[in-house]
Amino acid sequence: MTMTWPEGFIWGTGASATQAEGAVAGSDWYAWEEQGRVPRSGDGNGFATRHGEDFALYAEHGLTHHRLSLEWARLEPTQGRHDQAEVERYRRMLQAGRDAGISIWACLHHFVLPGWFADDLNGFRDDKQGRLVWSRHVDWVAETFGDLVSGWKPINEPTFYALGSHLMGVLPPGRNDTREAANVLTTIHQAGADAARLLRTPTTPVASVQSLIPIFTAEDTADAAAAVARLDDLWWGSWADETQLDAYDYLGFSFYSAIGVKGDGSVGPWPVNGRPGPQGYVPWAEGFAHVLERLGVDHAGRPLLVAEAGIGTADDRERHDYVEDVLGIVHNAITGGIDVQGLFWWTGVDNYEWHQGYDLRFGLFDRDRNPSPAADLARRAALG
Repeated sequence: MTMTWPEGFIWGTGASATQAEGAVAGSDWYAWEEQGRVPRSGDGNGFATRHGEDFALYAEHGLTHHRLSLEWARLEPTQGRHDQAEVERYRRMLQAGRDAGISIWACLHHFVLPGWFADDLNGFRDDKQGRLVWSRHVDWVAETFGDLVSGWKPINEPTFYALGSHLMGVLPPGRNDTREAANVLTTIHQAGADAARLLRTPTTPVASVQSLIPIFTAEDTADAAAAVARLDDLWWGSWADETQLDAYDYLGFSFYSAIGVKGDGSVGPWPVNGRPGPQGYVPWAEGFAHVLERLGVDHAGRPLLVAEAGIGTADDRERHDYVEDVLGIVHNAITGGIDVQGLFWWTGVDNYEWHQGYDLRFGLFDRDRNPSPAADLARRAALG
């Protein structure tokens, strides 16, 4: 069935600097690589030298928007000293995107921070100094690159970053402290809104990138229902302050999985009879419908942006089917009156996938830039 999409619908791809270019010395992720805690990222998927080729590939497929990150640790390797060579390199990259007909959306924090900020200044654990230093950086980035950026997504998945870095220990600095995690969670959502207000102009929109997880009771008990309510308040309530949301033009989100919660508070994959993928969760495209329906009710009237949609798998048939399912779900949401204005695929070219290194593939294209069947599906949707 042919789907008709709204005029001006945004079709794009997403990536991050560390994943596409590799970690830079002086960043907290590079320190983890040096300690042997995660695989080496090397030069990512070669985007630093092949971005012109990638932009042309995306444009050919109608994917005319691309989110990248401007790596803070590259731009400001020591506090107060900017690397002019990196500034010029990123400006050439942004110009190359523009020349290829790609609208670049820039992210300023995608899980990785300069060591001097994260360690020496306590990063976002310091709700005053952290936000101040961050805001100065945001202001500098806007002045330095704003003329070449078409949109901004200031902080990638702030809820997951706060909990992943200070509660679950899966991101630097690898802490497991409930109080610290709560503080970072509050601070980073405030920092995102601060950035949105600094970056937003009448011609340059700003989108959030919230990581949203549908949460279900895995047991029919009062304890399970109470545990779901607590976790739901954390994942869905921590970012939903209207004064913060008003800073953004789009309520953008990523979705990868749902979870089931038992009465003792333990969580597991959902659906419970699903087959978990390489990252331990069940790839479940239908979860997009749950997310979109809830956003359409809870935040009616706000323009929505699917900031990331993708599946980590070596099976290109599975990738094709997942992309096909997502397209149908998003289209149905739009025809049902939910204001979805764009969709960014995660990711364009296979890249470094954090703890899985290069063993996990999310790309529409492989690292040799060969298209998968899903790339053709994305192209037909974008070009009609």
